[in-house]
Amino acid sequence: MAVEAKKTLIMRIFQILERYSDEDHPLTQQDIIDILDRDYDVECERKAVGRNISCLKEMGYDIVSDAKGAYLASRHFENAELRLLIDSVLSSRHINSTHSKQLIDKLIELGGRNFKSHVKHVYSVKEWEKSQNKDFFLNIEIVDEAIEQGKKIKFEYNRTGIDGKLHMTDVHIGSPYQMLLHNQRYYLMIKDDKYDTVSYDRLDKITNMQITDEDALPLKEMDGFRHGIDYKSIATGMPYMFSDKPQTIVLKCKSFMMDELSDWFGTAFSATPAEDGYFVATVKASKQAMLYWVLQYNSNVEVLRPEALREEVIGRLRDTLALYEKPAE
Repeated sequence: MAVEAKKTLIMRIFQILERYSDEDHPLTQQDIIDILDRDYDVECERKAVGRNISCLKEMGYDIVSDAKGAYLASRHFENAELRLLIDSVLSSRHINSTHSKQLIDKLIELGGRNFKSHVKHVYSVKEWEKSQNKDFFLNIEIVDEAIEQGKKIKFEYNRTGIDGKLHMTDVHIGSPYQMLLHNQRYYLMIKDDKYDTVSYDRLDKITNMQITDEDALPLKEMDGFRHGIDYKSIATGMPYMFSDKPQTIVLKCKSFMMDELSDWFGTAFSATPAEDGYFVATVKASKQAMLYWVLQYNSNVEVLRPEALREEVIGRLRDTLALYEKPAE
């Protein structure tokens, strides 16, 4: 065995325990010797294996050894945690198929060879609806760097065409502040130079991003952000990431809508019983966003206040009804 191999032997043994062992699959000293020879072309004696395992235990690694063999008893992630992360990657539409597969392979590797056999039933990444934007992870790196440097960014914003591909609609320049995961989508929180307010752009719709030489406008200079970002307000007050200032919305809802309100707004709303089968809810949220929120629940929710929002809902419903009053083409 080469001198270099002796220096790295303890690390190789740990890698073997991490990759091949668990409580149901302990490794004997001979197992470890055979894997060292097969995977790393390293020869080793039994005493050296036992001595290095003892050293790993002294270093704080949770390794159990008994008459059946040795195994790594705990890892950075439990199997259930890895499954949760894998499922999150699979269901994330903003990550394209190639990057999704790469991430999942890395997560599976963290669980070792025996964990891999438990994820055979995971759906193929290609079967999931995924973004076609290959710039997504690059965008994250560029935004991070721009925020650290206090610089503006320039990028192309895209919309999906009828061909299913992204098509550039406009070029934006602005001051980036944060990236937010909301409703399974990543948004870039930015002060666009064209507008006087903070807006939220879908990160998976952005391409050709670059950092400019121009200094970014500090967030604390923006109206409403003197004390930083109120993440709870963003999560509950802007269900669809519209940037208008949240206001008090009063709704009359059917009783089963409590589940929906809780899913969308958590505990950031109040509710009082009304007549049989209804309750009145008060929430502080974007009026623009609540227009779309109310419309999706149709006759199960009625806007009581503000009057302007109520009138907008009525107008949209009338427009919708007009579409169905004429024969289909």
